[in-house]
Amino acid sequence: MSRSPRVFDPVAAFLEDVRAGLLKRGQKELPCKYLYDEVGSALFEVISVLPEYGLTRADARILQRHADEITARIPAPTLVAELGSGSGKKTRWILESLARREAVTYRPIEISRAALARCHHELDRLGGVSIVGLEAEYLEGLSRVALERRPRQHLLVLFLGSSIGNFDRGPAEQFLQKIGAILRPGDALLLGTDLVKPVPQLVLAYDDPIGVTAAFNLNLLARINRELEGNFQVSRFRHTARYNERERRVELHLESLDRQVVRIRKGNFAVAFEKGETIWTESCHKYMIEDVAEMARHAGLRVEAQWIDHDWPFAQSLLRRD
Repeated sequence: MSRSPRVFDPVAAFLEDVRAGLLKRGQKELPCKYLYDEVGSALFEVISVLPEYGLTRADARILQRHADEITARIPAPTLVAELGSGSGKKTRWILESLARREAVTYRPIEISRAALARCHHELDRLGGVSIVGLEAEYLEGLSRVALERRPRQHLLVLFLGSSIGNFDRGPAEQFLQKIGAILRPGDALLLGTDLVKPVPQLVLAYDDPIGVTAAFNLNLLARINRELEGNFQVSRFRHTARYNERERRVELHLESLDRQVVRIRKGNFAVAFEKGETIWTESCHKYMIEDVAEMARHAGLRVEAQWIDHDWPFAQSLLRRD
């Protein structure tokens, strides 16, 4: 007897992660995936066009210039699954390239319903492309998509925008290993990674002068208020961006400006903050080009090809399972 897929409850998952993160001993944390509600997704679209934040444009330049080279390495027929599609703008180049040779099904996988709606709006007029969004966690959604593919259909998994940089090094390799276990011969993973660059340039990218990134980060507290009946006074926190030289990552925090107690009514719990205490909301790891091959090797994958943007050092790597 087959088991029905577990129904994903985004509010319950949000509450569980907020409770665990805010009540954690030592450093309080909130998962960065919750930055992307409707407001956060809109703010990130603004961040992506700021002159200080070149990552998104570098990602898009590679895809635009090399889409045909990338897709030529994927045997037809192809099923495309994207982990964290966002608005789907960058994915257009890959889908258009594939659609010139075959009809394509595109499965964006997101926990953000707003991002899925934005993705549909952005791409729904592409000829030869059928878009079927899936609201789910990454690996759960990818496993479901892999089971749906037709005989001899090859899977192309997209993980763009350096989202892998939100994982610590060990968990990133474990995550790639789990993706690799889903892949079959002929399948591939296209992985985006942001490369190391001067520290002042990196910090400015995550703490822009007009405060868009600060609003993006602080919106997470406002989201807790809206969806979980929290009583955060957002003005009593500030956004900070720090570079950790040893780990080669930018860390985003929300710092409490004074001693305070915040209540989350939907979860029936309270959280005390000391002045200067922070909530760690995001890590953005930066890589040397040789790190990508090593990370892939530890995950049981190999780098088949790489494309690099040198204006804003960034890499797209096509990975296969050994």
